[in-house]
Amino acid sequence: MKRLASLLLAVLLTIPAMSQTLFQHPWQGKRVAYFGDSITDPRNKAANKKYWSYLQDWLKIAPYVYGVSGRQWNDIPRQADKLKAEHGDDVDAILIFIGTNDYNAGVPIGQWFTEAAEQVMAGIHEPKHLVDRRHRYPVMADSTYRGRINRALDYVKRMYPAKQVVLLTPIHRAQFYANDQNWQPREDYTNKCGEYIDAYVQSVKEAGNLWAVPVIDLNALCGLYPLMDENAQFFNDSATDRLHPNNEGHRRMALTIMQQLLALPVF
Repeated sequence: MKRLASLLLAVLLTIPAMSQTLFQHPWQGKRVAYFGDSITDPRNKAANKKYWSYLQDWLKIAPYVYGVSGRQWNDIPRQADKLKAEHGDDVDAILIFIGTNDYNAGVPIGQWFTEAAEQVMAGIHEPKHLVDRRHRYPVMADSTYRGRINRALDYVKRMYPAKQVVLLTPIHRAQFYANDQNWQPREDYTNKCGEYIDAYVQSVKEAGNLWAVPVIDLNALCGLYPLMDENAQFFNDSATDRLHPNNEGHRRMALTIMQQLLALPVF
């Protein structure tokens, strides 16, 4: 009996080591395209190691990076076209991390849909016949934030219908004072159309349900809160740039993304 107990204990002690050996992150070695703005742009000098660089180190993800500083949601179709031209269908997933510049530029939130009174054939426990119903149509217009998201996701999902597309919410932002022509207030001020950044973050969350794409809520999950002086250590410059994370800020975002991706398949 003692020998059996000892043998069982030895087996149990090897299970953690075996689990570590057998486990592989589902995104290990995948080819991932990154669409976005300056926080994704490899040319932005606030950090010399971006969140996607950490994911490349940790998961051996091959990054196809298309983010450009200053761009907004209406640039996503252009970034998708560039991915298609350079890599065709040889990509496993697409991460879209954008929206803070739409807020800063004061792009109106707008509506997801327009509606029209129409007739449609229906038969619910009765013979089919024409009934009066409201019919909604997605707004596809670059003049509003939701219209831009609709247009972008319609474009990307038609171009890559079999690929995993993931949205990331904009992170919190404080001041960014580049020069007299680029002086951006903190997020606790409304933009010029009277909206706080919260509305832009919430719209990305809603888009996940409307377009059947998962959302990683970096705004809530990564812990970066530059409105507090204590959090300035994770951003480029305490006085002039609490918009762009530094290396440590990007590392924290990458840790959050890596953990969230565990729950998402790569099709």
